[in-house]
Amino acid sequence: MWHASLPWWEFIIRGLIIYVFLIVTLRLTGKRQVGQLAPFDLVLLLVLSNAVQNAMNGGDNSITGGLISASTLIVLNGLVGRATTKSKTLEKLIEGRPEVLIHNGKLYTEVMERESLTHHEVNAALRAAGCSSVEEVHCALLETTGQITVQPKRKAG
Repeated sequence: MWHASLPWWEFIIRGLIIYVFLIVTLRLTGKRQVGQLAPFDLVLLLVLSNAVQNAMNGGDNSITGGLISASTLIVLNGLVGRATTKSKTLEKLIEGRPEVLIHNGKLYTEVMERESLTHHEVNAALRAAGCSSVEEVHCALLETTGQITVQPKRKAG
């Protein structure tokens, strides 16, 4: 139960490798809020966690190994969070930058395609901002969180 079948440092190395792999892979797949996950996105995350479990623990099912692995992931996440607040370059690399989706009524479909956004998602954000069409939008941004923020054009009057 407490006896790990691997040396403690191997759990840390395995956790580090998996953490970096998942950060890079998920960063490359586009921006989406957790609340905006489609069912297939959720299934992917669940299957990913199961797929990397054995790679992280090397077949070890001890409590000690699990605690070391979990602690490694928590510490790495904290370090990455601190590092991204201190380095704008690292922040851009890990979190990305906001993308302009609409500017002065012009929709940038290449941004939508690159970020895997559907017209339904963009239209839902427009409706939430009180806009019925792209032409009514001064600026719409896809934030690094995956949220779409919309600034309507000012009405003359």
